Amino acid sequence: MTDRPQSTRSLPSDDEALALAGANEQQIRGLMARAAAIRDRAWGSTLTFSPKVFLPITNLCRDRCDYCAFRRSPGDPGERTMSPNDVARALADAAVAGCGEALLCLGDRPETAFESYRRTLAVFGHLRTVDYLVWVCKQALGVGLLPHTNAGVLHSSEMRLLKPVNASLGLMLETASRRLCARGMAHHRAPDKRPELRLAMIRQAGELSIPFTTGILVGIGETRRERVEALLAIRALHLRYGHIQEVIIQNFTPHEGTLRWAAPLPGDDDMALAVALARTILPDDVSIQSPPNLNPERTALLVNAGINDFGGISTVTPDFINPNHPWPEVQQLEHAVVQLGYELRPRLCIYDGFIERAGFVDPSIAEVIRRARARLAHFERRPSKRPERIEQGAA
Repeated sequence: MTDRPQSTRSLPSDDEALALAGANEQQIRGLMARAAAIRDRAWGSTLTFSPKVFLPITNLCRDRCDYCAFRRSPGDPGERTMSPNDVARALADAAVAGCGEALLCLGDRPETAFESYRRTLAVFGHLRTVDYLVWVCKQALGVGLLPHTNAGVLHSSEMRLLKPVNASLGLMLETASRRLCARGMAHHRAPDKRPELRLAMIRQAGELSIPFTTGILVGIGETRRERVEALLAIRALHLRYGHIQEVIIQNFTPHEGTLRWAAPLPGDDDMALAVALARTILPDDVSIQSPPNLNPERTALLVNAGINDFGGISTVTPDFINPNHPWPEVQQLEHAVVQLGYELRPRLCIYDGFIERAGFVDPSIAEVIRRARARLAHFERRPSKRPERIEQGAA
């Protein structure tokens, strides 16, 4: 496993970072080389991924982002809330497959919008979504999997309940631009995508000493300068609390039936610059990742731009957020990584450097973390049993 590196270099000032947003093609190549060198010094020749099971707890969501193919309202085709039996079956499959992470993902605050969902929770024996999440996390821990919950914007009190049963929590910042909340923009109908709400949750996670994952979404109408502004906002919180373990640089992908179906895709230069900027702007102890299933032809580009991690990859479940983008086979990704001169290793959903830090791991899950860490040493690069594709809208 990879230790948490300590940053010894001087970080660019805010003004210097913002100036980099205007890089031309030649300057982007220079930034990539600089970022790759930073990555090599900090993280060595090992690139990582987290073997996971994806649990789409519910795809009901009160937000309506213009690009999202995951969210549903009650009665929509593909609406789904996982039952306790669904959870048990998925966790059993994941344990057999040797997964280390149980990713819990769901829409934002469905209980505030849908009475039918509140009735479903009651049938499961819970009044609130957070109570059901705690139950699911306990089931995951019971089979040796480490939960990582991404439940949208949570209150501090809810994170306090989730911390003792999670190795880490997550929330994509996506963007720090209030402009994208205006009428006609991607987040106009998504009250939980207001940047101030998301930054407040990330700050509160720092106050609670929770290992945290966040990131930006590239290509939803933001400018390059706004991407830098989002990275600077993340950096400021990490420098204050030291809790952000990884930042995801995720590219927008179009989904048929959404309002942004015909929107242009971010190009190679956009992704290369975003990754290189993240590695250059953020402290060395923050891992930089980009999802390989959304960039099947960009492995070399992403590695050369400075990523050190590919995020979660599942051998048992599809990516329910991006249903038509199958995970790569681990053996194939490993081959590509070796060709670039690196080694691919599995990791936990909590990075090593946080495991021993005072206050960041609840004592009640320390033994599960220890066992999961030992088990990953024997992770098999076996072929996937999950479906390569699922029908649009299915979950």
